[in-house]
Amino acid sequence: MKKLVLLAVLLVVSIMSWAVNIVFWTAPNPQQEEFWKPLVEQWNKEHPDVQIEWKTIPAAGSSEEAILTAIAAGEAPDICTNIFSGFAAQLIEEGVLVAFDKEFGKDFWDLVKAREMESVIEGWAFKGHHYVIPIYANPMLMWWRKDVLQKLGFNEPPRTYSEIYELAKKYAVPKEKYAMIVLKGRNWWDRWFDFITFYYAASNGKPYIDVEKGEAVFNNEYGKKVAEFIYTMFKNEWTAVDWGQEFALNNLKALGSLMGPWSLNWAKENYPDVYNNLWLSPPPVPDDYPEDASIKTFADTKGLVMFESCKYKKEAFEFIKWVFSNPQNDVRWIEMTKMPPARADLGTNPLFSKFMEEDPYFAAYAGQVGNAVPPALITNTIDVQEAMTTFLTEPLMYLKSTPEQALSKAVKEINNLLW
Repeated sequence: MKKLVLLAVLLVVSIMSWAVNIVFWTAPNPQQEEFWKPLVEQWNKEHPDVQIEWKTIPAAGSSEEAILTAIAAGEAPDICTNIFSGFAAQLIEEGVLVAFDKEFGKDFWDLVKAREMESVIEGWAFKGHHYVIPIYANPMLMWWRKDVLQKLGFNEPPRTYSEIYELAKKYAVPKEKYAMIVLKGRNWWDRWFDFITFYYAASNGKPYIDVEKGEAVFNNEYGKKVAEFIYTMFKNEWTAVDWGQEFALNNLKALGSLMGPWSLNWAKENYPDVYNNLWLSPPPVPDDYPEDASIKTFADTKGLVMFESCKYKKEAFEFIKWVFSNPQNDVRWIEMTKMPPARADLGTNPLFSKFMEEDPYFAAYAGQVGNAVPPALITNTIDVQEAMTTFLTEPLMYLKSTPEQALSKAVKEINNLLW
């Protein structure tokens, strides 16, 4: 009996010593960690010959910085999530990503079909090939404090700039409380969640970068309206530069803010009074925007990539297929993150109907997926949006330039980067 036990132990040790090891990084986000941890554990239990070494993307200034540092050091993971389209384009240009359609052919397209991604994945193509498997698509929506707005006489969320000005006149007290958070911060990625979102809304989804010509095009009638809105809000002290550490909708320092669906569970857990008193609506639009027209917004879209340095590409793709070909995993994804998975059947697949029926907040986000526009597919997104911060949003925030001056300067500087 002892010999049999010893043989079994030796067999397990032998298998584990020869097991293929796949290094897998995911976003450093508690909800996403809660999603991935049990999946990786289940896979490793069921596939002793192919083990997934999972961890979150290392701490750095940003996920992109951490990944680039790992690549430079020859320590890139085999597969990685949390990749936005612009960063993917940069990695593709550097020749470090696997083209799934070229490497795996029919197996890749079978996965696309199984996950109902045929229409979704079109926007991720780069020069005719697919290097990214989209995981989710998050429309940005406004969160408004319904209870306070109703007390101020609003029967629905403000839709236009003038309606926000009206709200500000009723509520704002300089240096104490404000109508809404207009600019989200000074990081390059914050431009997705303020100026670019507002621009998509004002322009009905028109591009802010002409990718084919390689030039910025937001110094137009739409960009001018957005810049004037931002400038007006700061000039009248109806918004603020610094919001401190507290959630502004909780302490009522602000009544509105652009937010993504990933914040729903966070708000429910930490700020139940806010969570139970929300109106969700599209971003605000200029006064002359057609009343019956739908409003476009920014799509925070992230996906999964495989690096060329991966030694076991076939095995890594088997894990990817195992995860994304099972719709129950997308059910769990919604439960864990409240973010719409990147699939076209959210409104028709019975597996997801309970979320649409039972959770009006998730339904609001899922219902706007068709109006959500992804960022410009350019390789130098970070540099472009840092320039947008330096020459556009900060001058408007600190009233150092007129809207026209800031737009002209920002476009000129960005075009120098693109050309």
